[in-house]
Amino acid sequence: STQMKTPHDFLRRQATIRGLGCVDFNYPQHFDNFWTAEEAKHALDEVNLVAGAVCLRYPSKFARGAMNHPDPALRRSAIEMTKDAAKVARILGCNEVVVWSAYDGYDYPFQVNYQEKWEQIVEAFRECCDAYPDIRWSLEFKPTDENTRFFTVPSTGAAMLLVKEIDRPNMGLTLDVGHMLMAGENPGQSISMVGDKLFGIQLNDGYTRLAAEDGMMFGSVHPSLALEAMYQLRQINFQGHFYFDTFPQRTDPVREAEYNIRRVKEFWRAVEKMDGREIGRVAREHDALGALELVNEALRR
Repeated sequence: STQMKTPHDFLRRQATIRGLGCVDFNYPQHFDNFWTAEEAKHALDEVNLVAGAVCLRYPSKFARGAMNHPDPALRRSAIEMTKDAAKVARILGCNEVVVWSAYDGYDYPFQVNYQEKWEQIVEAFRECCDAYPDIRWSLEFKPTDENTRFFTVPSTGAAMLLVKEIDRPNMGLTLDVGHMLMAGENPGQSISMVGDKLFGIQLNDGYTRLAAEDGMMFGSVHPSLALEAMYQLRQINFQGHFYFDTFPQRTDPVREAEYNIRRVKEFWRAVEKMDGREIGRVAREHDALGALELVNEALRR
């Protein structure tokens, strides 16, 4: 197989994936010295794809924090990098920036001032939202990671509290199924809680062993949770794109992407055929067996 060396190489390969309509870019890693945002947009047009979002991936110089780094100069640098991503998003035509920081958190008790770190993130997002009101900004929370044992924003509930405190119409959340599972959450419930503040969704699955993020193919481990996630996305009238955050370490990434696309469509169609009245009855009566039969019937079709 041809070795992938540049983002342009990856884009050409992504263009061979059946059913793929858009791709997300990591910033700054997918740009840097490779190409300009204008060149990336031209390459997308050439292969008939569009950009879904620009996703922040802060480099390792921010290992002690990005938006809440203890050094004001580095904290400022992270915020400016975040706003630079918005400029790229505008050029790519996606007008969406997803912020996931591998470093905004801590490892040990007493290591940080929790309230100070929280307020720094609130103020940083307010600055970004106000500077680029046409950009939809979203935080992608994660409970734990090898880089940061405890994140400043570790759950959907905490993330919604953050969004409420930031209090900007262009601030929302991107939910990652694997991150929700790691946090002990039911993705369907979390999606319902976030509602119209859900700007993005990242689909995958996992065994949730020892807080691991497995990056398994969507619906491969928890098909009933995947089904309900699709149902709740329909309930909140989700208008964003589906991003697959799976880790094809032992599979052909093109085939894995096609499998994910196929499975999402199958779950989506299964939800369309479910009996809405029966779903309502089950929920009203808290009917556990009825809920299981709903899932079994939907997945048999």
